Amino acid sequence: MATRRPARKASAKGVEEGVPLGTGQIAEPRLVQAAQSDPAKFDALYELHFERVYAFAASRVRDRATAEDVTSEVFHKALANLPTYEWRGVPFLAWLLRIAANAIVDHAKRAARELPAPDDPPEQANDPNVQASEMRAIEHRALLFRLVGQLPAIQKQVVLERFVEQRSIKEIAQRLGKTEGAVKQLQLRAVQNLRAQMEGSHG
Repeated sequence: MATRRPARKASAKGVEEGVPLGTGQIAEPRLVQAAQSDPAKFDALYELHFERVYAFAASRVRDRATAEDVTSEVFHKALANLPTYEWRGVPFLAWLLRIAANAIVDHAKRAARELPAPDDPPEQANDPNVQASEMRAIEHRALLFRLVGQLPAIQKQVVLERFVEQRSIKEIAQRLGKTEGAVKQLQLRAVQNLRAQMEGSHG
């Protein structure tokens, strides 16, 4: 599987005729089921989510090569673990980003163990304090993704659509059949729950 961004296509292998990629939760379970039946059809999920997974990785690592390595690792792990994946109404992208967060932590730990050559010039990138700070930030994000998965289903859906899929309150309200005020309350409770769990994990 290539690590470079594939060209966007009008349709993807494995997408059922008449079911566009943009239909989100309507089409995605079908794509997952198709890929579980025939791994060759995983290409549809790859093309659908590659850009967001790559963007997630690129925003959290130092260089493009590492972002590409992380992205490639995410899709290889997702394909390998696809037979055990269960669709529970949460976007497939959330599962991919959870894999990405863990992969980034692993990459950061490996990088932290690498020592510079004695004649290397001192750089901020090799500063143990900087590495430790970045490691804590990455581990914090990985923990956050795990805690989101433990939220009540409706709160989890609001958080994922709001912060992962970048949907507006209005869009989420329409998709859930709720008022914008109700969605805001769900988002607030979710954030409060996450904050409490984060504080508890550090207590």
